[in-house]
Amino acid sequence: MDFNEIFQLDNEFEKVSAIYDIFDESMRLESKSAKIEFIISIKYIEQHLKPGMRILDLGSGTGRYSLYLAQKGYEVVSVELVKKHADSIEKARTKLMNLTVIQGDAVSELKLMKENSFDCILCFGPLYHLEKVEERIECIKEINRVCTNNCRMYFAFINNDMVITTETICYDKDFIVSGNYNKDTFKVDDFPFVFYTVDGARNLLKNSGLTIEKEIASDGMNELLRDKINKFDDETYKHWVKYHLYLCEKPEFLGSSNHLLFVCRK
Repeated sequence: MDFNEIFQLDNEFEKVSAIYDIFDESMRLESKSAKIEFIISIKYIEQHLKPGMRILDLGSGTGRYSLYLAQKGYEVVSVELVKKHADSIEKARTKLMNLTVIQGDAVSELKLMKENSFDCILCFGPLYHLEKVEERIECIKEINRVCTNNCRMYFAFINNDMVITTETICYDKDFIVSGNYNKDTFKVDDFPFVFYTVDGARNLLKNSGLTIEKEIASDGMNELLRDKINKFDDETYKHWVKYHLYLCEKPEFLGSSNHLLFVCRK
């Protein structure tokens, strides 16, 4: 099935599953360049974790964060829409992990959960797969409901303004001419993912009543520079990661990141 066929599907959840028949999510964070997104995100997650905390991982993909945090001894509930991803998490887990894997969509599963029941919530997929704005707002509302008063919520977005650069330079030189974006406003078409500007992501969270603590360029220009970064030796790579840690909270760097990470509280 190609993208044109996927686009014709009426069921939103079937669309997402079909997308990941094309994209190999299990390999997405494996290269040196791609790992930086995981390294940065985990750094900010672990800053606020304490023993005994209960973590909800929504849109957990193949479980990179769920498995890592469960291995660290935290109780983790992992919710993933795509069945093959949920199955891979179950296969990778160990008996010692306090890890519950749920195959289902984020909003429906959130509505079944008790309020104030999680100390940390990761939302690293739903906001760029839920097609309707109303669904994204409902998802954030439900996340806010199930988190405790001291809970940190982590929201990931794909940066609209960096997509055009990355697509043109890395994947299709003709994208800048004929790509699926508005040639006047530069808004990229929301398929197969939903794309936000920095302000758009910020306003969605603020208008949902959340307090934004940090805005982070979680992967910066590392996808754009992937061919060079993947060739770094270990020493060079170590310094490159340190450099990105220095850059990632700079406001002027946010617009040059493919992925954005927002840390929020009630």
